[in-house]
Amino acid sequence: MASPRITLTVPGPHGDREVGLSSPDRVVWPEVGITKRELAEYFIAVADPFLRANGDRPVSLQRFPDGIDGEAFFSKNPPKGAPEFVESVTVTYNSGRRHPQLVLTEIAAAVWAAQMNTVVFHPWASLASDTDNPVELRIDLDPQPGTDFGDAAAVAPALRDVLAEAGLETWIKTSGNRGLHVFCPIEPAHEFLDVRHAVIAAGRELARRMPDKVTMDWWKEERGKRIFIDYNQANRDRTMAGAYSPRALPTATVSTPLAWDELASADPAAFTVRTIPRRLAEVGDPWEAIAAKPGRIDTLLEWWQRDLDDGLGELPFPPEFPKMPGEPPRVQPSRAKKEDDG
Repeated sequence: MASPRITLTVPGPHGDREVGLSSPDRVVWPEVGITKRELAEYFIAVADPFLRANGDRPVSLQRFPDGIDGEAFFSKNPPKGAPEFVESVTVTYNSGRRHPQLVLTEIAAAVWAAQMNTVVFHPWASLASDTDNPVELRIDLDPQPGTDFGDAAAVAPALRDVLAEAGLETWIKTSGNRGLHVFCPIEPAHEFLDVRHAVIAAGRELARRMPDKVTMDWWKEERGKRIFIDYNQANRDRTMAGAYSPRALPTATVSTPLAWDELASADPAAFTVRTIPRRLAEVGDPWEAIAAKPGRIDTLLEWWQRDLDDGLGELPFPPEFPKMPGEPPRVQPSRAKKEDDG
């Protein structure tokens, strides 16, 4: 029998909102017993840092109507009947299609999203005020089979050095799983393709310095036991879990901002829906000032051009993207070799 509907009082910039929550006792994370109500109350508890990281920008909602063990789907567009405080902005997708996308401007919208069975929030790297030009350069350090969080943590300081040489300040968070996300706030002076090229330039430089530990190879068969720099996460309409977003993993881990001096001893499993509010109360938000001094990607784009001049060209795009200028064939190397031999 479903638990009765309740109403949560949610503070916000326009006063309190009353947000209804149906089936509040429905278990979202069976292994740890976290309910829909507990998830909604988590967003209220982390309102300020959550909105700093995910608000005022296009966001996709990853929804799990039957809990994290059930089927999931993504919502990008505001559904019919959404309350007036759930806003939207028209964006252009990589296909050229334009469509409204959800925007969170107050925490009541995140609580409403929890009512809609949202677990993971995937914000764009650009703001609603200028959706075509990112305000963040994002680099996903993705452990491959045979590597783990510790391997990503060992690589991250070297990436920080590379980005510092390019004039950028770096901020780091756990992915909520095994990886790490490195963010650099940037001026919204370049569109997504330029920012992707800047990420590739940084990744190539890191891979040159750490060839046994870092790879830029798109095809999994070539990556080996190394940390993959997932440069395609910098593309338009490609997102990663936002800071302070829960993950759809058994223990309700959260993608958690860290201070750099925390990285060596950090345990990503320790950061969960139940522990993050206490962490924020005790140590604050390490990303509170992330947007204070945005940098520029000019130096990275100079490195990109240098590599082009040296014969290093464009890299593959995700399969759903249209064929892009200068892109190599989207054929995995082993298959291409068989075709050549045939």
